[in-house]
Amino acid sequence: QVQLVESGGGLVQAGGSLRLSCAASGRTFSSYALGWFRQAPGKEREFVAGISWSGDSTNYADSVKGRFTISRDNAKNTVYLQMNSLKSEDSAVYYCAAGYRGLGYSRFMEYDYWGQGTQVTVSS
Repeated sequence: QVQLVESGGGLVQAGGSLRLSCAASGRTFSSYALGWFRQAPGKEREFVAGISWSGDSTNYADSVKGRFTISRDNAKNTVYLQMNSLKSEDSAVYYCAAGYRGLGYSRFMEYDYWGQGTQVTVSS
């Protein structure tokens, strides 16, 4: 079992930055791919970024490439999402997800565990 707890969401002006964190329980954190997804009101949940279990590959949605960066710290059992140049369309609830031996791709089926989410609101 892996439990995920997101933090770092909040209200920010357009053009600003936020860093989301996701702390994971469990001793096998380093064996899990980690992903960030988001869901805006009235929309389906969508992939934002992912990092492989080995940490040597990352993937991003086209809408966030060049603005968002995903990283992991296995010593702290934590994955981060650095979000820069935020836009109003980035407003959503952001979810962290973990998948055993995954590659950090956008497929929902790759992920076994999900956090409860953290709200990000970007004001224009």
